[in-house]
Amino acid sequence: TRWLSCSPRVKWKRSICSDSLASSEEPSIRMAAFGRAREALICVIGDEDTVTGFLLAGVGEVDAKKTSNFLVVNPKTSVQTIEDAFKTFTQRDDVAVVLITQTVAETIRHLLDEYSAMIPTILEIPSKENAYDPTKDSIMVRIMKKMSVGDS
Repeated sequence: TRWLSCSPRVKWKRSICSDSLASSEEPSIRMAAFGRAREALICVIGDEDTVTGFLLAGVGEVDAKKTSNFLVVNPKTSVQTIEDAFKTFTQRDDVAVVLITQTVAETIRHLLDEYSAMIPTILEIPSKENAYDPTKDSIMVRIMKKMSVGDS
């Protein structure tokens, strides 16, 4: 019996994932349209429970240089450390999405408000203790303004 699992990267292959996920149009080719011809990662910044969940789902990666694509934030984590991780993740050319819990996003709101690139895409997600509030999500607020929905 052959074990099938998905790579932590966003590239799907028959040898990596089940045949139903493979297609004639490789996602890496579609990614090239966004200027990323290689595989792309999902990065996570959040509390221990959130990051652990994504790591168990296969999102985590640590390369040979001991560079990871995640940051576990706890009460002792400095704002500078969070800012540095955000800047590093958004400047990497192998990252497609950065997931950040909304409570952590509040600590670096100024960076999120300044961020305007489409890729990597920044998504604010709820944490175990705090529900998602779309009025605090700067990306969602910008989308609502563009669509003329909600408060302006």
